[in-house]
Amino acid sequence: MVVEIDKALWAAPLGRGGPPTKLPAVRSTHESPNVVADTGDAQGLARPPLLVLRPLEAFLDAHGLGGGPVEAEPIGDGHSNITYLLRRGAERWVLRRPPRPPLPPSAHDVLREYRVLKACAGTPVRVAEPLAACDDLAVIGAPFYVMGYVPGVVMTTALPEGYDPVLDAERVVDELVSALAEIHALDWRSAGLADYAPSPETYIERQLSRFGRLWKHNKTREIEAVERVSRWLDRARPSSSSPTLVHGDFRLGNSIFSAEAPARLLAVLDWELSTIGDPLADLGYLTATYAVAGDHRDPLVRLGPVTALPGFPDRDGVIERYASASGRDVGDLLWYEALALWKGAIFLEGSYGRMLNGTTDDPFFAELERGVPELAARAWELAQRAGATR
Repeated sequence: MVVEIDKALWAAPLGRGGPPTKLPAVRSTHESPNVVADTGDAQGLARPPLLVLRPLEAFLDAHGLGGGPVEAEPIGDGHSNITYLLRRGAERWVLRRPPRPPLPPSAHDVLREYRVLKACAGTPVRVAEPLAACDDLAVIGAPFYVMGYVPGVVMTTALPEGYDPVLDAERVVDELVSALAEIHALDWRSAGLADYAPSPETYIERQLSRFGRLWKHNKTREIEAVERVSRWLDRARPSSSSPTLVHGDFRLGNSIFSAEAPARLLAVLDWELSTIGDPLADLGYLTATYAVAGDHRDPLVRLGPVTALPGFPDRDGVIERYASASGRDVGDLLWYEALALWKGAIFLEGSYGRMLNGTTDDPFFAELERGVPELAARAWELAQRAGATR
């Protein structure tokens, strides 16, 4: 399925150690063990490749996406699904695929992610334009989809050059909260997502059940704080808000901003955890992982330390902005923040397990030996602030 677009959409990568940079030149990847030219070139590799270029070129040809050889470059700062910039001459697109197997049940579902992009395209929700999806494993060895390329920056460590350190820092948060409110205001039934999740009103119960099962699947060691938070979340769960589209991983690092001031949020990325459920789960995740000066440095906070710089609002400022934009009661937010960190610990334990099994070489995952217990411990701290005693 192809959607015609008027302009290319995607983001330039941002390095961990400095300010946003322009998109680097795409290098040849024929020699890379992750990208091979043809199916026969994958024979004898220790791990299956992530891209196979000749079948991919045929797929792009069939969907009217350029012509000629494809060059591919890994981009982004994601540590779950894998993102490649594709280039054929002057034309650019972005491909998303899951990591190498083995994978947890129902995780890394890129075709589900593509479906929500299709539903949001043409609405106020800010997404990259979906172009085509493929469920044929014979093409690159995994399901994948292709979307447009959004020129812009993804902020993690610094504001882009030319942004005002006060005015644009405030505007970044205003834009981020406005984009979240737009997601939660989407008429998801009219957008074609009426069957996107079973029983949206039971979102909290489903999340606790799903991640409880996922912990049993993912865990590589005993972490008592995960078990303790799990029990408390079940005992103390609040009544859910009216269901909305939920992003599931909403943070500054999953959004593309304009490279020039004034700051404008162009697209929200990484929808693989999206569902229909309680909107406060998104807000809780945003605030629990929002870096402030002198804060914890667990793995999720370390993904976006830029908001700890002077000029950015604190967490209370984020919460007040959302309450004003959405009109929702945010009184139970500590519960949702604890939920977010507990889920993060469980999800990242699966990533740590993939590193132990040798199916990924992402250096971020090496930090998770201590990082996952740190997340679980912080979740328990939030639970205690909310009144948990055991």
